[in-house]
Amino acid sequence: MASATARHILVASEEDCQNLKQAIEEGGEFAELAKEHSTCPSGKSGGDLGDFGPGQMVPEFDAVVFSADVGVVQGPVKTQFGYHLLEVTSRTD
Repeated sequence: MASATARHILVASEEDCQNLKQAIEEGGEFAELAKEHSTCPSGKSGGDLGDFGPGQMVPEFDAVVFSADVGVVQGPVKTQFGYHLLEVTSRTD
């Protein structure tokens, strides 16, 4: 069964998400930005979501996590919780 590890940053607006993505592209550290800006409790641990399988996260999340390249920041991804930047840190198929 497929599994993945990922980290994310959750914010309220698409604009905030775009600004954080730009900061990462300009050399900002994902984990530090997650600690500072993410509204998800995982932000305290740099956005780390640990290991999970398909169907354990919301569908929009799963679609990205189980198809995106490992190590590439994706987003904004809109879910019922807000806007996410996602980074798959590992995946097994």
